[in-house]
Amino acid sequence: MSDQITRKIINFHQELRFWCKALCRLSIALYDPNDDTLSTFVSSNNDENPLTHYQALLSDVPSLKSIADTRVPRVIEDLRSLEKSPSIHTRTLLNAGVRSSYTIPMFGTNNQLSGFLFFDAAEPDYFNQELIHHLDVYAQLVTALVEAEIAPTKVLSAAVYTAKRFTSWRDEETGEHLARVSHYARLIANTLAASHGIDDEFIEFLYQFAPLHDIGKISIPDNILLRRGPLDAAQRKVMDTHVTKGMEIVDDLIESFSLHGITHVDILRNIVLYHHEHWDGAGYPHGLRGEDIPLEARIVGLADCFDALLSIRPYKKAWSMDETRAYILEKRGHQFDPACVDALLGNQEQIDFIRQRFVDRAA
Repeated sequence: MSDQITRKIINFHQELRFWCKALCRLSIALYDPNDDTLSTFVSSNNDENPLTHYQALLSDVPSLKSIADTRVPRVIEDLRSLEKSPSIHTRTLLNAGVRSSYTIPMFGTNNQLSGFLFFDAAEPDYFNQELIHHLDVYAQLVTALVEAEIAPTKVLSAAVYTAKRFTSWRDEETGEHLARVSHYARLIANTLAASHGIDDEFIEFLYQFAPLHDIGKISIPDNILLRRGPLDAAQRKVMDTHVTKGMEIVDDLIESFSLHGITHVDILRNIVLYHHEHWDGAGYPHGLRGEDIPLEARIVGLADCFDALLSIRPYKKAWSMDETRAYILEKRGHQFDPACVDALLGNQEQIDFIRQRFVDRAA
């Protein structure tokens, strides 16, 4: 998968290692204030990355929360002093040979926490004041780089929200539904990461873009969008245009807000245009089949349908989990990528956690 930001971080790391020989790892975790989640994002390592596809609630990591609250970076002189720590993060780094670390909170242009930057070394007591002074300059550059890459995505999402408001868009997709779809998509991608070569950078942008999959519904008349009951052939034809209309809206917003350099915009376009394609070729608008359908679209298409079945809609009651699982399994290999289905349904405990965390307000 594409890793534009990762390559830039690797370049930073290589430059630093000219005079910081023991600096074995430079990594970034992003923070989502909407759900208090920290997620691994990009990393540069001397050897194989020891920690990928990892999420945690910031509130469950007191040491990092303290850094965020006080805005004071932290030095751990010898990680072996934390050998009995229950933290997966700490144990993983110890096993990978990391012996000391320097952690810096990252704050965006809105002065809100956006994540953490980690410098890790293979030697204990490595981060003296002189080195910290030099690393702080690089930390500012890395923070600016990440902000520059992420900010356009947030602007685009805000533009979509504004477009919905000013068009008085009304449909069944609650904010909680979109949050669940994003989290299901991330769950599927994390599970497929090893087998499909998916990195954390791809997963982050998949997560960010998943809520925009049905932006084209802005263009659908309410008498069709909110119809209580099945659509006739003519109405279905109009409804199906929301994917191509969605592409037009995305391109118009990118042009209007000068977001031409937005990172991984191809992921967004693929999600919007192809999330109704079917594994067996029976979907629309292009009748793509199997792996010709971009992976991000296969993931979001499944995540969206799964949550829609479990949710109340103007035309149906909410299905039970047993009914939903049975339907998804029936469509495995037909509508849905079998690997995506297995990745989702094999994580029932995490599905339950997501459903409990993002309950529709009207429920």
